[in-house]
Amino acid sequence: MLSIIGRTLCRRRLLPSITRTFSSTPWNLGILNHTAIAVPDLSASISFYRDVLGAAVSEPEDLPDHGVTVVFVNLPNTKIELLHPLGEGSPIAGFLSKNKNGGIHHVCIEVDDIEAAVRDVKEKGIRTLSPETKIGAHGKPVMFLHPKDCGGVLMELEQK
Repeated sequence: MLSIIGRTLCRRRLLPSITRTFSSTPWNLGILNHTAIAVPDLSASISFYRDVLGAAVSEPEDLPDHGVTVVFVNLPNTKIELLHPLGEGSPIAGFLSKNKNGGIHHVCIEVDDIEAAVRDVKEKGIRTLSPETKIGAHGKPVMFLHPKDCGGVLMELEQK
C-alpha cells in the first residue's frame, strides 16, 4: 500500500523519486529507536528538555558496562538518549574531550534479528565496535557499527 502511495506521489512530483531495492538479507531494518546526544552537564540537559521544552524525561540510569549514565527524553515518535560519562574509561568522556559542548553521538535503528544483521554487515565488510552483541540501555542486544564504514555516523543496531 505504501509503495503505491509513494509511486503516486512521485509521479505527481509531490515527493522526489525514491527507488527502494529489496535485498535478500535475512533481517529487516525497523524504526529509528533514538538519537543519542553526549552531554557535559546531565542536570542542565535534563532541565532543558523537561522544564524548557516540556518533554517527559526518565530518571538517570547508570550503565557501568557501557561507561555511561543515560536519560531518555520521550517524544511521540522516538526518543533522545542523553549520554553522560560514568567512570574513568567512559567512551563518552573521550567524545566530550573532542566536543566540549557535547553533540550527537550516535543513531540507533531497530532490527528484527540482531544476530543475523551483525553477521550480514560483517560479511559486507562493515566493522563493529565489539566482537559480539551486548545488552544495551533498553535491556536488548545491541551492536555498534564503525562510523568510518557508515558515512561518518556511529550507528547502533538494536534488537526490536
